[in-house]
Amino acid sequence: MTNIKIYTVLIALLSAQICLSQTIDDLMPYMQDFKNVSASNTVTITSYKKDGSHYVYAGGFEGIDIFSLNKEGKLTSIGTQKLYKKEGPARGMVADNIDGNDYLFVANKHGNAIETFKILSDGLLEQVSLTMDTDETHLGIAITLQVVHMQQGSYLFIGGLEETPGLSSFKIHNDGKLTHVQSRKDDETIYTDGIIGMFTHKIKGKTFLYTGGFQDNGVSSFRVFENGTFKNINNIGDNTTDRYLTGAYPVTGVRLGNNYYVIVGHRHHKYYKRGGFIKNPDFVYHGDGVSVFKVNRKGALVPHFVLKDDESTKLQGQTRIEIVSVTNNEAILAVGTRDDGSIQLCKLDENGTLTPLNYLETGYSIYYGLRSHQIEGTNLLIAGSNRFDLKKIATYKVSPKIDRDGKVLRHIVNLKYKEEATEAQVDEAVKAFENLKNEIPEITHLEWGVNDSKEGASKDLTHTFTLTFNDDHAREIYLFHEAHIALVKKIGPIIDDVLVMDYWTKK
Repeated sequence: MTNIKIYTVLIALLSAQICLSQTIDDLMPYMQDFKNVSASNTVTITSYKKDGSHYVYAGGFEGIDIFSLNKEGKLTSIGTQKLYKKEGPARGMVADNIDGNDYLFVANKHGNAIETFKILSDGLLEQVSLTMDTDETHLGIAITLQVVHMQQGSYLFIGGLEETPGLSSFKIHNDGKLTHVQSRKDDETIYTDGIIGMFTHKIKGKTFLYTGGFQDNGVSSFRVFENGTFKNINNIGDNTTDRYLTGAYPVTGVRLGNNYYVIVGHRHHKYYKRGGFIKNPDFVYHGDGVSVFKVNRKGALVPHFVLKDDESTKLQGQTRIEIVSVTNNEAILAVGTRDDGSIQLCKLDENGTLTPLNYLETGYSIYYGLRSHQIEGTNLLIAGSNRFDLKKIATYKVSPKIDRDGKVLRHIVNLKYKEEATEAQVDEAVKAFENLKNEIPEITHLEWGVNDSKEGASKDLTHTFTLTFNDDHAREIYLFHEAHIALVKKIGPIIDDVLVMDYWTKK
């Protein structure tokens, strides 16, 4: 190959790397769909691929809503599943394959039980096992589940919030039933008081489990053995310099090159107003941040990096961190926040540096209900909220940011009221719609009118409302705003038909 050809190839490779880097640094979540749920709210979301089909399980108080999911992020409701004692909420859910059988494991928080459901060929569920809390286990107010696969079997690790917290391991049998292996009660040396996040790394033939302690403000690492037993490796508590762990919440991890990382977020205790919920109220608020730990050759955690929240990020009240995509030298993470009500994308490079990318204000608080899912190379996020008035889940596609500079969004709502609706009811509905401008400041302009077209192609729609938004954040906030949800609930009974269309245009 001539020098000119070699130079041309190098330039092409360098250009491709630059374009790829620019694309990754400019990623943004865009909403694709949202659907109602039958449960009182959405607490936890998980997803699963079975026989080429993709399913979403949204758990809340009383039950689980089941959806199919396609590559475009469109959801189709296919059924529901009641929980033990009709309680819940389904606070922790994980789906996995055990010896050729597909199972969904559910932590029934207030039922103090673990429910095992077989995932059927159509994605629906069939309960096969119910494991109750005992004096020797720590399933009371169970919250978090983690499946750990070993060479000779698979184990379910369980953590939660209870008066006597700790960590438990159960062997998973091929029929979905659980057998208790080991439990360790929380003490002053480990951080297992309120395990809300867990993650597993396999390093050179050894398996390590990492837990976050919500109440005792720290993280712990454990070695997991072939028989499902475990022992503590090391423990790291909160401080005000190189980690932010007051209210340690989501825990995840990733391998980049030869480096293993554990990423920990927190919902700081300052955000909890309920008296008596925080066991140790003597804490200092030192800001919000995402802590990155490097795993050494013994499986122990080593403080490595902190991404601190500032005016350009949305990291207040982190409740879920999902790995969106991974290459050999960098990973894209999505951070769901309850107090900022946003999805913040971040990039973790091979050196363990976490960099904020773009965020989307979802318009609702995310309470553990965030899940990353990939279909044929398309990166999707499924999110829900613990809000009892919302009762919805939404899907987002993570893709390069669209240039909206100099544009605004027009949101057009065309309505037809029922024939039996009185003039007073219609007037009241119109005034309520007009009042949204006062309730939701993200609406920059609102106008409406009664149809006056003579073409006969109006499909009997009579009223048109046009709302203007400056950006994607504003539309999301409007769609899921309490005032908008209340309006839909109020005027819904007198609406006969509706047509909604959005478009971007120059200001």
